[in-house]
Amino acid sequence: MMLKQRKPFLVALVLLMAWTLAACSGGNNSKGEASSPPPSEGGSSPSASEPASPSPSKEEEVTLKFYFGGDKKAATDEVWGKVSEYLKAKGLNVKFDVNFIPFGDFKDKMLVMAASGDKWDLNFDGDWLSYKLMAAKGSYMALNDLLPQYAPNLTKKYQEQGTLEAATVNGEIVGLPWTMKMNQRYFVGWRQDLAEKAGIIREPDSVKTIEDVDKFLHELRQAYPNEKLSRTPAQALFMTRDEWVDLGFHQMGFYLNDPEVKIQAVEEQPFYKEASLLTKKWYDDKIINRDAMYDKEGAEDQWRNGKLLFTMTSHEWAFANPGFSDPSFKQQMFLLYPDKKFVNRTALANVLAINRNSEHPDRVLRFLDMMETDKTLYDLVQYGIEGKTYVLDGDVAVYPEGMTFTTSNYMEWGGQWAFWKPQFMRPNQTYEKDFWVKEAEFASLPINVNSPVDGLFIAEDNIKNEIAKRDQLYEELGKPIEYGVAKDVDGAIADYTKKQKNAGRDKIIAEAQKQIDAYLASKKQ
Repeated sequence: MMLKQRKPFLVALVLLMAWTLAACSGGNNSKGEASSPPPSEGGSSPSASEPASPSPSKEEEVTLKFYFGGDKKAATDEVWGKVSEYLKAKGLNVKFDVNFIPFGDFKDKMLVMAASGDKWDLNFDGDWLSYKLMAAKGSYMALNDLLPQYAPNLTKKYQEQGTLEAATVNGEIVGLPWTMKMNQRYFVGWRQDLAEKAGIIREPDSVKTIEDVDKFLHELRQAYPNEKLSRTPAQALFMTRDEWVDLGFHQMGFYLNDPEVKIQAVEEQPFYKEASLLTKKWYDDKIINRDAMYDKEGAEDQWRNGKLLFTMTSHEWAFANPGFSDPSFKQQMFLLYPDKKFVNRTALANVLAINRNSEHPDRVLRFLDMMETDKTLYDLVQYGIEGKTYVLDGDVAVYPEGMTFTTSNYMEWGGQWAFWKPQFMRPNQTYEKDFWVKEAEFASLPINVNSPVDGLFIAEDNIKNEIAKRDQLYEELGKPIEYGVAKDVDGAIADYTKKQKNAGRDKIIAEAQKQIDAYLASKKQ
């Protein structure tokens, strides 16, 4: 929906603007040929009690069309109308057309829009959505020249973090990663209140290994024989122990201690059999839920609502407030294999990207640069309108009375993660003060390292038929093995491995390895 233009502030202002030449902002292409707009007033940030005084802009008004994931919340247009007013007062003459695509449809719809030549300006994306395909297909604008010209503060942040390399394809910067630093190495956790009620006590840091987890789960099952306990197979535990990196590429990966980064199929690794045998034991002992392989409900929702007694999660959710539906619920978390290396979360987890067909990339980048330096603007975009979409309890942003996460009219909107700025983020009901500072400190520990292939997109054009067969075999034969459903684990693995080899697994590995080697060689140049 198009936002209404603001009326002129004063008749005198109209007369003044009638004879004042307006500087018109030109279009832009992927080579960075843009007309130079007036400089933004970016860094200054008036307090909420002293709003910026409106001033006329000498550039024509343009509408920036944005796409985010999720459902559009009720106050979205009103909030972004306020964002427009604020930016105009700061010298950036833009308004916004903000659109949302449900996450289930996001990937496909973005690809279709790009193929049809749609001229939106900015969108949310991530390596778990459409980013890799969009970037590989050239759907996003190259920003090598535009970024430092129109977003110098954001550029400096990226240079400090060294995160732009992950968003660079064939030498072109085609994405704007979030500026957070995280590691998602595994923690295991359980309902501490129920464990203690049953007399099952574990001291902090006393659970570190697969054997520790297995022993606890059996105690918990004995104490609560009729409860749904877990939906977590054992495989990720063994991957952590052996420092295996899952590439997110059709059940393939590599070992962190391998300097050659040799890609291998997971079903051929020694830990695969170990993990499958333990998961089978858990399945037979009714530790892993019978419907775990088919359950589509979010595991985080089940944990929050008391439908699970055991979970495996990350550092973030080991220390954040999970938002339990019952305040009597308590969790206890343990870091697995604290002496083992684990790759940091990619900078591409949450990305903003500018469409190659955008006619106003300079305006988009100026807006994003102000987000890096202007706390008032950040609060407005992230939390909305104080008193309507959020209220402050001290420095903590909370929902207005009677509003919750599920009934929010703006806060926690889908795609807001790409805008997260640790220097401005307010504590809230989920994350306490300095939470994200501590998260970055954890990710900076020596055991947490960057992946040597972070930012690599493995093109599948030459192996798409083999990949289709591999994925189908995984669904039919691999998943039942990994979830403990297969009755004869040894026989099932032998059969599965043979069929994957016959379906072209070696061709997939050879093609992927060729691309990995080329990528690593390019980084040494």
